[in-house]
Amino acid sequence: MQPYHHFTLTEREIIQELFKEGEGVRHIAKILGRAPSTVSRELRRNKNKDGSYHPWRATTLYIIRRHGSRKPFRLDTDHELYEWVCNGLDQYWSPEIIAARWKLSGQGNKLSHSTIYSAIKNERLPKYTPKSHLRRHGKRKNTHQCYTIHPDHLIREWPDEIINRERIGDWEGDTVYGKIGKGLLVTLVDRKSRYFAAALLSKRTINGTKDATIRALAGLPVTSLSLDRGSEFAGFRDIEKELNTTVYFADPHSPWQRPSNENINGLIRFFFPKGTNFNKVSQKELDRVISLLNNRPRKCLGWLSPIEFLSSCCT
Repeated sequence: MQPYHHFTLTEREIIQELFKEGEGVRHIAKILGRAPSTVSRELRRNKNKDGSYHPWRATTLYIIRRHGSRKPFRLDTDHELYEWVCNGLDQYWSPEIIAARWKLSGQGNKLSHSTIYSAIKNERLPKYTPKSHLRRHGKRKNTHQCYTIHPDHLIREWPDEIINRERIGDWEGDTVYGKIGKGLLVTLVDRKSRYFAAALLSKRTINGTKDATIRALAGLPVTSLSLDRGSEFAGFRDIEKELNTTVYFADPHSPWQRPSNENINGLIRFFFPKGTNFNKVSQKELDRVISLLNNRPRKCLGWLSPIEFLSSCCT
């Protein structure tokens, strides 16, 4: 079966001329290389009341019909799907995560993340906006400032176990700043499971950063720790001794060497944007965000959350 192509204005002008000359439908179809039924349907739909045919009027009627034949928006007609999307957005999941989990659930037809983005953008989900529920609030930001210290080990010296994410306990770490002089966060993420840990810090000091790092990783397996070159991590030898681990440092201005941590910092900025006063953030608020992120499905984990991934590893 040949694909169907809509009539062009030129073809309609040919139909007009031949139709005025009294040519039959089969003759017109032969000249145009169309099926007789196609030409017959075109004339039946678009002829004037007096029986004549005009190409411009026919094209206008065609455009009107095309606009009126669009499928209804899925979220307007599928209540179960609408509830699924809203539930995901309530947990601050990205549209890609929501679509992937819908597919894994096997509850219905395919759902595209672009459908969800479109619904939010076009205000079809009244409670949800890019600013309130999308990670980057509808904007793209990627700025990071590095400081230089003198490390003992570099990330480019990573053994294969760390490079290939073969084990639990290889962490990437960084700091996330709030308003100047208003505190910061120490953020850490396990390379294999993407499990997230963090601690509040009132001032950017070497001892404070060391204590916050040790506090955040308390009770967790730590085989290695990879950091950026922020001067606040100058006490890394004390961290190595306390946690019985090896600390690696990225090259200057190379955040791509710690991709998991850079990604988690972007997620953190959704909840704590630049200018946040971390001295007013309670431990309860931070624990809530940590829980949300550790229960957030990840594409790299086959759409499991870090908690689910760790649970599957344990079993």
